[in-house]
Amino acid sequence: MRNIKLTIEYEGTHYAGWQKQKHRCHNKLLPHQPTTIQETIENALHKILREKIRLIVSGRTDAGVHALGQVANFKTKSAITEEKLKRALNGLLPCDISIVNVEQVGLDFHSRFDARAKIYRYAIFNQSHRSALLRDRAYFYRYPLDIGLMRRESKCLLGRHDFKGFQASAGKERNSIKTIRKINIMKDNDFMHIEIEADGFLYNMVRNIVGTLIEIGRFKFAKGSLKKILLAKDRKMAGPTAPACGLYLVKVKY
Repeated sequence: MRNIKLTIEYEGTHYAGWQKQKHRCHNKLLPHQPTTIQETIENALHKILREKIRLIVSGRTDAGVHALGQVANFKTKSAITEEKLKRALNGLLPCDISIVNVEQVGLDFHSRFDARAKIYRYAIFNQSHRSALLRDRAYFYRYPLDIGLMRRESKCLLGRHDFKGFQASAGKERNSIKTIRKINIMKDNDFMHIEIEADGFLYNMVRNIVGTLIEIGRFKFAKGSLKKILLAKDRKMAGPTAPACGLYLVKVKY
């Protein structure tokens, strides 16, 4: 038995997120429902290896969210080489999913439980008119943003805190205490990137933080509001959830 680790890049626009949907309807008379990234890769692996494969992922991503370095692993009895498997997968997979790396790891490696940190990046296209080419890969926001104010306010998020105020209202995570190690807000012409590294993330945590920072950059929240939201642990006080199209899972650290 072998344990294979995959590093995966994908554009999530046309998928119903990462996780396989147990109750998706396959009635051909109904409108087409988007598939998931997990089942797309598992189906390709089944064709190559002639085994039923179950991928273990570092963390699920929602519909419309992208990845530069998602990590998943699976067990197989096949003796196929890593390079041959990589070529075969990339030959079968659609063009919006790419296998960046294939590596054999120890049998005890677990993509989710062994992860020590993750880096997410949120892309904002910040100019007066929308882009036809970037509509699914960045959040178009036409109003000016004060990046200096956003940077200063974001510093209060560094360190170990209870991030319940930035958790999705339907989130069910028992432990809302996480450690943000780095938060960088960068501007390059019309693009703004908000990059966050943490030991873990709550459901919609990054998108809720970004939505709040945008409100701060637009002067809709008073100075010091981010810290008050953090301490209050009340999702209703925070800004709106930023759209999925701007979010990228950049890297998983082990």
